[in-house]
Amino acid sequence: MARRFGFIAVFWLLQPVVAGEPQSADAPLRDYFPDIEPFETGYLKVSDGHEIYYELCGNREGKPAMLLHGGPGGGSYPTLRRYHDPAKYLIVLHDQRGAGKSKPYCELRDNNTQALVQDIERLRTHLKLGKVQVFGGSWGSTLAVAYAEAYPDNVSALILRGVFLATKEETDYFYHGGAGLFFPDAFERLQAIVPHPERHDYPQQLLDLIRGDDAEKRERAARGWAWYETKMGKLRQSDAEVDASLNTWKYLDFSLIENYYMANDCFLAEGQLLRDAPKIAHLPAFIVQGRYDVICPPAAAYKLHKALPRSKLVLVEAAGHSGSEPGIRSALIEAARSLE
Repeated sequence: MARRFGFIAVFWLLQPVVAGEPQSADAPLRDYFPDIEPFETGYLKVSDGHEIYYELCGNREGKPAMLLHGGPGGGSYPTLRRYHDPAKYLIVLHDQRGAGKSKPYCELRDNNTQALVQDIERLRTHLKLGKVQVFGGSWGSTLAVAYAEAYPDNVSALILRGVFLATKEETDYFYHGGAGLFFPDAFERLQAIVPHPERHDYPQQLLDLIRGDDAEKRERAARGWAWYETKMGKLRQSDAEVDASLNTWKYLDFSLIENYYMANDCFLAEGQLLRDAPKIAHLPAFIVQGRYDVICPPAAAYKLHKALPRSKLVLVEAAGHSGSEPGIRSALIEAARSLE
């Protein structure tokens, strides 16, 4: 996910942009804002079977920004609090159904994209927020677009990273060998986990293993899937670094829920998000995309950018997928600063 990024002027909010532009090579990189703790945490009951965990950070009277984690099932994490100036923003995080601290953990019943969209709206209403900036990376970008298309009048702007439009083409690419053209060793490891590698139904096979009764196979599949995706998340990352990351990460919710969603086409009609893009054509949108993103290749971000006349696409050179990569991080922070 160009190692440098220049200032995004408010000018871009007023003009259509018809082509992506690489990050500037001579502007200084911006780092995260200092680490902060929530000033409020809580649970919101969103259905008879689900309660979502949420937290508020920054300035209670600040401009509201809702940050959506990836996965599906990845859960929120502390660095999500650090893309926005805490003196100017009310920073709202939550764990989606079944993920992170939400209850019940790893619950798949009544867990689908439409429910997650409604949960965002329930949380916005519960917190008595007006229009909100919606910020999401990877699956978070999918959910951000889905929410904005469902509730365009409740969104002030979008900040998206590593765009995933949840099409069959994107899913097939990542699961069934496209990403393996760049990471053949990682793909071979994945193929060793699925019982029938010749079939193009890896999400369902992985889901069956993770939901199965065999504890050893369940752990192997859950860790194996998390290893595969984590390995491809950054431009430079050793196998040892991936192992160390997984040793500190509760990855069962991620592997279970992600494969559940992918096996069900993310509960979206094919091409739905791009088809409905005219509903959000009036919104300012910043799309930050790693040039060498192997998980979510730039083509999807480019298509979305072309469909949104008030969007700005920043192609970050020498970066992959992760929001923590220096160029990606800097571009996201700059986007948030431009919307203060």
